[in-house]
Amino acid sequence: MPYHCDICGKPFSHNSALISHRRIHTGEKPYHCDICGESFSQNSNLITHKRTHTGETPYHCDICGKPYSYNSALISHRRIHTGEKPYHCDICGESFSHNNTLTTHKRTHTGERPYHCDICGESFSQSSILITHKRTHTGEKPFDGFTNCLKKTEHQTTLT
Repeated sequence: MPYHCDICGKPFSHNSALISHRRIHTGEKPYHCDICGESFSQNSNLITHKRTHTGETPYHCDICGKPYSYNSALISHRRIHTGEKPYHCDICGESFSHNNTLTTHKRTHTGERPYHCDICGESFSQSSILITHKRTHTGEKPFDGFTNCLKKTEHQTTLT
């Protein structure tokens, strides 16, 4: 290939690809969102980002029709229908549909607990568990529509 990165040596067949690649090393982000100001190293990433503002959903599931702004989200969604589980635990062999689920699963083997309570110091394997735990300190009681609905029904029954 005629073009090579002078920093890491990666080869490219087109100079434009090399120029885009160099931004990884330089941190240059010449493409700016005119709505929120966020910057990107590639124009394609800016175009994709703008969908967060416009709500555009050009990708649709061919099975159920659910719309998505990003192709990667559609690919992930399709696994619900196909049952595909391409992510495998190298420790126990269990398979998962999503890489983040595999990452969380691996913590059952390693004991890693990367989420720490800044109030008491207790650690958790998942951020959602930390969020729930913090409510023990704050006393926050999130809305429980089912429980509140039951209370209303019981109250209405006693009124009639």
